[in-house]
Amino acid sequence: MNAIASLESRSKSFWAMIGVVLIALVGLLDFKTGYELSFSLFYLLPISLVVWFGGKRLGVTASIVSALVGLSTDVLSGNHYSQPVIYLWNTVIQFGFYIIVTLLLGRLKETQDQDKNLIRTDYLTGATSSRLFYALLQKEIDLFQRYKHPFTVAYADIDNFKAVNDRFGHGTGDIVLLTTVTLARNALRKTDIMARLGGDEFAILLPETDQIAAQVVISKIQKGLISEMSKSNWPVTFSIGVITFMAAPATTIELIKLVDDLMYTVKDNGKNAIRYSVYAG
Repeated sequence: MNAIASLESRSKSFWAMIGVVLIALVGLLDFKTGYELSFSLFYLLPISLVVWFGGKRLGVTASIVSALVGLSTDVLSGNHYSQPVIYLWNTVIQFGFYIIVTLLLGRLKETQDQDKNLIRTDYLTGATSSRLFYALLQKEIDLFQRYKHPFTVAYADIDNFKAVNDRFGHGTGDIVLLTTVTLARNALRKTDIMARLGGDEFAILLPETDQIAAQVVISKIQKGLISEMSKSNWPVTFSIGVITFMAAPATTIELIKLVDDLMYTVKDNGKNAIRYSVYAG
């Protein structure tokens, strides 16, 4: 999986270069073996690689180049047809075959990418999915075990969210959720992770963040959210529990429970506040 991820991270220019090199190699073999052996099928290897990792448009270009290289090797290898137009006919047929494969493979890749996005992100807000968040949280625990850098996790609940749905409708409730994620993300670093773990519950992972830095960020987020909700006359506030981990719990489940419990102490004491804590094991 890491190897595939590494290949997918390569630029389109890289895959364009790889495609050109591989097509040239197949063309050379096609020429060397003469016109009696057909190499048309082997051009699909570079075409498929380019489509999968470089995109459908690049795949179309690779199909055109492959068809032209196939035409060139057909002519240069000494093959003679009864009519010159047969060269063009064969080239068009090969190109059509390559294009069909390109479009089918491109569509399959798009479908796979869409499925990945559904797994990785919350369908409504675009926040990180709970499944991916737990995986990233486990990775952060593993990093802590190695480097001993503190990290912070915040757990937030939207107070009175049901009242919004009841009073304004679920459409407005969805806007509240989307607004919450959008505004919070604007205050976070690229390395920070915000996930939707429940209907109106969110978690934020702040890697390599001590309590002082976490207080600045989370306080800013809560104030910004409350201000925005007030402008729209939405009767909601935010209860947030924040724990800075100086030691790592045994499991991600235990970690989330600690932060969730802290958040509920805020709910039980009047809501609309932030409570901070440090976990030292």
